[in-house]
Amino acid sequence: MSDPILDIRNLSISFFTRAGEIPAVMDFSCKVMPGEAMGLVGESGCGKSTVALAIMRDLGKNGRITGGEILFRGEDLVSMPEKRLRAIRGSKISMVYQEPMASLNPAMKIGAQLIEVPMIHEGLDRRAAWGRALDMLRAVRLPDPERVMGAYPHQISGGQQQRIVIAMALLSKPDLLLMDEPTTALDVTVEAGIVDLVKDLSAQFGASMLFISHNLGLVLETCDRITVMYSGEAVETGPIRDVFDRMRHPYTQGLFRSIPLPGADKTARPLVAIPGQLPLPHERPKGCNFGPRCPHFAAGLCDSADVPMIGVIGEAHHLTRCVRANEIDWSAAAEAREGVAPVTPGEVVLKVDGLKKHYAVAARKGFFRQDTRTVKANEQIDFTAREAETVAIVGESGCGKSTLAKVMLGLETATDGAVTLGNVEIGSVEVGRRGPKIVRQIQMVFQNPFDTLNPSQTVGSQIVRVLTMFGVGKTRAERRERMLTLLDTVKLPRAFADRMPRQLSGGQKQRIGIARAFAGEPKVVVADEPVSALDVSVQAAVTDLLMEIQRENRTTLLFISHDLSIVRYLSDRVVVMYLGHIVEQGTTDAVFAPPYHPYTEALLSAVPIADTRVEKKHIVLEGEMPSAMNPPPGCPFQTRCPRKAQAQEAAGRAVCETEMPPMRDLGQGHRIKCHLPDAVLETMTPVIVLGNPADAA
Repeated sequence: MSDPILDIRNLSISFFTRAGEIPAVMDFSCKVMPGEAMGLVGESGCGKSTVALAIMRDLGKNGRITGGEILFRGEDLVSMPEKRLRAIRGSKISMVYQEPMASLNPAMKIGAQLIEVPMIHEGLDRRAAWGRALDMLRAVRLPDPERVMGAYPHQISGGQQQRIVIAMALLSKPDLLLMDEPTTALDVTVEAGIVDLVKDLSAQFGASMLFISHNLGLVLETCDRITVMYSGEAVETGPIRDVFDRMRHPYTQGLFRSIPLPGADKTARPLVAIPGQLPLPHERPKGCNFGPRCPHFAAGLCDSADVPMIGVIGEAHHLTRCVRANEIDWSAAAEAREGVAPVTPGEVVLKVDGLKKHYAVAARKGFFRQDTRTVKANEQIDFTAREAETVAIVGESGCGKSTLAKVMLGLETATDGAVTLGNVEIGSVEVGRRGPKIVRQIQMVFQNPFDTLNPSQTVGSQIVRVLTMFGVGKTRAERRERMLTLLDTVKLPRAFADRMPRQLSGGQKQRIGIARAFAGEPKVVVADEPVSALDVSVQAAVTDLLMEIQRENRTTLLFISHDLSIVRYLSDRVVVMYLGHIVEQGTTDAVFAPPYHPYTEALLSAVPIADTRVEKKHIVLEGEMPSAMNPPPGCPFQTRCPRKAQAQEAAGRAVCETEMPPMRDLGQGHRIKCHLPDAVLETMTPVIVLGNPADAA
């Protein structure tokens, strides 16, 4: 075997603050071989990004490597002189960050930023560097690279920005590429394209890769080996299939039980969240860091001394940090959670009928002249939601999901059509004119729990304020008791009432957001990506909490998401949106089984699934979603549709490019907006197959 590109040996990293030394990473070891992709996974705060920053020697003024070695092609980066480090960093080792705009200068054109890399690291002249940059933009499949070179970062989409950053990282043909959550902020379809791109370019340029992610499905599709981190330590490492199919650490097992794999069911087989929380660095327990949360914890054994990495019997390259790894029955099912009876939906609570939302915007026509253009954010939206039902609204960024939510909440008013809550039309009434009674009946859980709480007010006072506004409770004492009951409902200690938001974790803040949304006992709750900012272990608990409160209160839940795995797990019906239009809707079972709308088919193909048994069709959408200011003629999806030729061949004319497709009923409430004839729909096969075709999804 050849020597590793990267060999991290017993690495320890600390941050030094006024409160003293805070150990962030302890005894971490990892190898990346030539041409190999190593996945690094774990919860937020476990030390993944800290390891990547240590490789780049970019820990800031407070961070320090306190032990171990980081060998890059045999040279120790820890003790390497600055001059030598500068020659390697950005040239032989490149990094792609989670947020592309953190790597791009908003005041410089993209071409000027790209050509800096070969000019600085290889001494190329401007003309040669420009040619190299253009070639790399073509390699990362950006349309019209000449135009992109002359554009500023804000003039291109998020997916294109990320491709630019990847191109910048690869311009010097590095030996090692560090990818820190490179697709987290992207739509699932864009993510699929980026993953495809990264794999192709890594093979083309021969770069090894350290791929940091919390998405186990993405790691399965991208990497050859995996290292799982928990509380600053590597707890399990090995080849992908060994770890996925024969995991030997309770934390790894807990991660897999927290995600909605095929077969999970919110009533019969609910997810199992990992109990407790990641310990703070100065509160780590003695012995195994995972001990307080571990279902296999044995007092006197697991907490007696520091636990080293040990080999898994029969698997040469599979290691785990668990003293009981070779005695636990890993094939045993999780302790069965008691299933709940399915909820029977009631009468229609919310009806959206012919909704349109258009914005008039000024566009420059020439010197001193402006032209008014129309952005069609929502076009002919029709659906209903019944009492105690969960309706998922899915689609890429820019499809109109959030605009629809704003109209329902009164933050925007409808251009045309109606939104009826109970028997009251609310689509044309802005929130300031709705009155407390109507506002109380439709509430929202926001995507980012960090931005929705007042940092200067206690958690309890913020919930009490909502109760006061809605007239819940006659006295201050009654409202405080109701607030404490809400904390019980979202499974937080009552002592949290006196805490400030900064003292809460992300999952705890989202629980407060849920408590606040349900404080007035609303009829409808709009949840806009409520778990996308949370770790997978926290997602399971928050999702379960939403379902439990919904069942108890028989609340209607509109769940806005781009994650079809969680949508399939918790929704009763699904509405698929594209460029302001509903292109498919129906029961969850109907939408997730063929025939599909071609856009739904592509969405399903793009979802990474952390199960080695799953076989998927490979459909990557080309191009970007068109602008709502300048939508294409005919079908809104026709510019990206992989099945357009089939529809037009069957029609004998360019029907997709000239005619808006009708909304067709396929039976049992399953409807699609598509020109594909029935004969083609009947030949569609499942996108996702588990085990054998009988288990298709």
